[in-house]
Amino acid sequence: MTMSDHEAFDAIKAHHRQLGDAVAQRVAAVTDGLAGGRGYEIARAELVTFLVDEVLPHAAAEELTIYPEAAKRAELTTTVVAMVAEHRELASLVETIAGAPTGDDAVAASRLLATLFASHVATENEVLLPPLVADESVVMAGLLGQMQRLTQPSPEAAVDAATSRADHEAVVVTQLLKAATALARAGQGDEACTIVAGTWAALRVPRPDLAEVVNRSMHRLVRLVSQEPVAIGAKPGAAGAVSPTDADQVLDVRAMAPAQRHHTIFATYEALRAGESFVLVNDHDPKPLQYQFEAEHAGAFTWDYLERGPRVWQVRIGRVGDVLNSADAGQVLDVRTMAPAQCHQTIFATYEALHVHESFQLVNDHDPKPLQYQFEAEHAGAFTWDYLERGPRVWRVRIGRVAI
Repeated sequence: MTMSDHEAFDAIKAHHRQLGDAVAQRVAAVTDGLAGGRGYEIARAELVTFLVDEVLPHAAAEELTIYPEAAKRAELTTTVVAMVAEHRELASLVETIAGAPTGDDAVAASRLLATLFASHVATENEVLLPPLVADESVVMAGLLGQMQRLTQPSPEAAVDAATSRADHEAVVVTQLLKAATALARAGQGDEACTIVAGTWAALRVPRPDLAEVVNRSMHRLVRLVSQEPVAIGAKPGAAGAVSPTDADQVLDVRAMAPAQRHHTIFATYEALRAGESFVLVNDHDPKPLQYQFEAEHAGAFTWDYLERGPRVWQVRIGRVGDVLNSADAGQVLDVRTMAPAQCHQTIFATYEALHVHESFQLVNDHDPKPLQYQFEAEHAGAFTWDYLERGPRVWRVRIGRVAI
């Protein structure tokens, strides 16, 4: 059953009510803990956790869905600017609460946040949202759906049950995702997304259940590292973007389930011949998918945005042939799809088969520097090592054999 715009509006207001009540209850617990002499630290930790896990992601999702739509209307521009500023103030207050040196400071900051949040959602409900509901060109149910996907629970929780059954692979995945999140928050977002995409590629066939958990974590990471402020007055699409042609195959995945989307997209790509492409149509930025393509098809695909939201994203995805950085690269050994143990065995066997002054080109998905040390240990003075390409997605090294 399709949700109407008014039903979507009611759902958003109900969620605002739930968030507001939860914030008020947790702020009251901080205040009561200090006043009653029972200690406020646990209540403060619970408040900060809720704000970080629920309120701030909700605010971020609004800036990627509702706010860009509202910002198209001149009469709402000032309101949107003020709402974005309040989001920044809310985030600042969360940090203030978490780092408050005394109980009185924590209570004061908590009360200020509760007051600001209550006023903020009231403005959204009464000023920002009604004009969108009244506009027939705005699909509120679609905006709500995008927000729900953006604020879905942390995927790491999905493997908690597996850890209790001694599923060691699930335990490792959980720890890896936590580490990737920490890496992204430390400013290494691209590296974190690349690692998680590689993990997804490794699990996609043997553990599709964990692969889906990793896939959802990829979406959360991309939002964490690529979130941008609302562009007031921005038009859909991107400057300089290319346009679809009549020859482009169009794959619209907006009505598909997430798992079905990924299977269909990759199957469509695999069916392409070199030089062919298709246009992907989605209801959110498919940036996580780009990382997954890099993990499985690095250097073998093209990715060109045709339209960049706020409601529709279109990307032309093409298939290209193998591209070498040197015409005189010798034999090419691409180990990106091999298991690590197989990689090393194959690389050294390829080297051993070389005649003096011959070479081969190694293609890898990470810097093979450790391999160079191994060559030094086994073939010191008998090999050459020349980088042809140094990442960030593909590394190419010409390895040659010389006389001792």
